[in-house]
Amino acid sequence: MKHDTIVTQPVIETDRFALRPARRSDEGLIALYAGDEEVARNTASIPHPLPPGSIEAFIQRALAVDRMEDVWVMDGGNAMGAEVMGVISLKRVDTGKAEISFWVAPAFWNTGLASEAVAALLAENPLHLDTVYATVFQDNPASARVLTHNGFQYLGDAETFSVARNATVPTWTYSLKLD
Repeated sequence: MKHDTIVTQPVIETDRFALRPARRSDEGLIALYAGDEEVARNTASIPHPLPPGSIEAFIQRALAVDRMEDVWVMDGGNAMGAEVMGVISLKRVDTGKAEISFWVAPAFWNTGLASEAVAALLAENPLHLDTVYATVFQDNPASARVLTHNGFQYLGDAETFSVARNATVPTWTYSLKLD
């Protein structure tokens, strides 16, 4: 018998969805959406095509007690929405500092979902952070708007390797100081 690890992350409720820890039963829907080439190309770490077992490994890392990244699934099930609409995470980079990352399934693009998820996670501040960083590809201005809408300040240009693109891609870097 397989038992799920108990993850010590809060569930964060909004009017349209809940941000909840990932669970093994999310594997199919996360694979469906993360396997979309447009989703993968807008992230640094999602390969395209998805190799077998990659989402299972992602969920195992998200459930690990010693994880460096807390992962939440955007779950609209309680509001008569889809059970998985996207993923948002905070990856610890130093004491009081983390990098926020997110992706939304294409069916929910241009609905304000990403902005609302970022706002909810920042308001809850479950890791008690003083600074949050973010990086977006320069050819993804929608994600940049999500950040600036939530108060992030532009820091500068950089570049990051994208696994899906198999290339180094120009990025914009942002930060937000929290109270």
